Amino acid sequence: MSTLVYVEDHEGEALKGALGVLSKASNLDDDTAAVLAGSGVRALADDLGTYGASRVYVADDDALGSPLPQPRVDVLARLVEEKGFDNVLFAATVLTADVAAGLAARLDAGLNWDLVDLELDGDRLVGKRPALGDAVIVDVGWKSTPRLALVRAGSLEPESRDGTAEVEDVRVELEDWSQRAVMLEQAHEESEGPSIEEADVIVAGGRGLGDPEKFSLLEDLAAALGGAVAATRAVVDAGWYPYAAQVGQTGKTVSPKLYIACGVSGAIQHKVGMQSSGTVIAINKDPNAPIFEYSDVGVVGDLHEIVPKLTQLVKEKRG
Repeated sequence: MSTLVYVEDHEGEALKGALGVLSKASNLDDDTAAVLAGSGVRALADDLGTYGASRVYVADDDALGSPLPQPRVDVLARLVEEKGFDNVLFAATVLTADVAAGLAARLDAGLNWDLVDLELDGDRLVGKRPALGDAVIVDVGWKSTPRLALVRAGSLEPESRDGTAEVEDVRVELEDWSQRAVMLEQAHEESEGPSIEEADVIVAGGRGLGDPEKFSLLEDLAAALGGAVAATRAVVDAGWYPYAAQVGQTGKTVSPKLYIACGVSGAIQHKVGMQSSGTVIAINKDPNAPIFEYSDVGVVGDLHEIVPKLTQLVKEKRG
């Protein structure tokens, strides 16, 4: 069995989610390769051996400078056909969802998505996918090769180890139709600190904050801890905070080392987005809030009094 993992990059760094998928794949298959496709990505290749890649294929070309899916489909389709990979794995993002779908259509291959884990049953790859509102995990498989899979963001953690990879440059030959779409402009949201997908510490806010201005309390605490701010669906639907910060079933899945939930009731839809967090601390004035059922530390009290004091203590400790 041979496996290829697509490693997406952003602003000169490989994405954490892709490194997590690469680590998992290498634990299942010694013959795991990675592929980089972009402009100026050659410098990232050497580090991928420490996440389990035995070989790294590099498609470094100005034609891949824009985050458009079809040129990447061209690169991956040719690579899979030439090398005969059995599995092609992606960490789910907006871009990789398009790339994986396009590649499945090009190769007439099966694609399983929203997976949270992968395992082997003999020589058979099995995907683990949540169902029934994430209440159960079901096994999914493929009828033929190559097997394509999209892994839910935040489900798999990167594992650094000793290792090196052979690096091979691949030709970039694009189909005519793949070059018809041109990106005229790319906007970036202005933000400080890490994204919620990358952060080791997340401070999340729910309706219990009372009004959107109170998110400044969470931003101060997150800044003191070097973390990021997240929100529940109810909050973003009310326009209190950007949708990019939403954690939950219809938002993003995160796995920080520390998750501090402030005024979050803890509905099951929110739980499925943060249940893989290392330590969960909940602050809520309602002692019967569901979030206390799956918190490591629960604080019953007024977050408007507790959070500023906690922020001050963190600042004093850190000097």
